[in-house]
Amino acid sequence: MHMKSLTLLLASTLFFTGCSNTETSLKDEVTIGKEKGPLALIDTSGNTIATAKTPQGMTFAGHEGKVVLLNFFATWCPPCKAEIPHLNALQTAHGDALSIISVALEEKSAEELKSFIEYYTINYTVTQGEPNFELAKEVGGVSTIPYMVLYDKNGHYATHYVGAVPEEMIDADIKKALGL
Repeated sequence: MHMKSLTLLLASTLFFTGCSNTETSLKDEVTIGKEKGPLALIDTSGNTIATAKTPQGMTFAGHEGKVVLLNFFATWCPPCKAEIPHLNALQTAHGDALSIISVALEEKSAEELKSFIEYYTINYTVTQGEPNFELAKEVGGVSTIPYMVLYDKNGHYATHYVGAVPEEMIDADIKKALGL
């Protein structure tokens, strides 16, 4: 019985704290600072999303007027995979008012990511490549995944999440960012 409790505690800790990436350092707050030139994210279809840091947050070309949820993840991360159904539900619930942009922090081919997207029936954008790592630095450094950053309709920083977060909490923050 003691071993069962210890196993459950360990699994819960991993799920709620996320997966660690030792290549970068996580800061307590998402850095909001000087404007920078555009950074071009590339989705799995080959489309480009130009992003630019602003004093208030970040802009995302093609996603103007929408709440944007950046989701930093890796395909090998159990909590990242566990949050996919919740992100799918949020994207469905908010439709065109919300853009979820998943940022893969690993080197995978477009085919590998497309297979992952198909397997998990992901209904939001997934980006790949070197610009993803630059974006992780732009938001202040990402060392634990899943890691999400929410921006309001004007591209202003709203909040961020480290590790697995309940869908209801994210939904409430999205509604607040939408002005509902």
